[in-house]
Amino acid sequence: MGDMSRPLGAQTTPALVQALARAQAARVSAGFAEAGLTGLRPGHAQLLVPLLAGGRRVSELADHLGVTRQAVAQVVTTLEKGAYVVRSVDPTDGRARVVELTPRGLAALRTMRRTAVAVEQQWARRLGADRLDELRALVLSLLCDVPVE
Repeated sequence: MGDMSRPLGAQTTPALVQALARAQAARVSAGFAEAGLTGLRPGHAQLLVPLLAGGRRVSELADHLGVTRQAVAQVVTTLEKGAYVVRSVDPTDGRARVVELTPRGLAALRTMRRTAVAVEQQWARRLGADRLDELRALVLSLLCDVPVE
């Protein structure tokens, strides 16, 4: 977490990136509230993205997200209570359960996407298309551990 006693310009780049991520999360939360999607946090909603490809077991979601099965199971329970996902019998193994999106879960993903596109458009207006492209390339380079050309 960034040092809140320092001015933004004096904070480390990782702290600034975290502040930017928190600001984006706040916008996503506001979008959820406006859309009537209660009880859903941006962090929870990240679990919905891999479900676009179809139902997945909790263990698969945990592996995909790089977190524990227990953490995923807790979030799935929360999302299930909010009607964002449903657990059903795995058609390939009747003993196992898969987590699947509901129409409400799809609505949450659409809201997330709409908010992200709006933020990107705002950044393009502020930075210009070329600088936004450069920012994107730099972030990808850091995430993929690839040198910038």
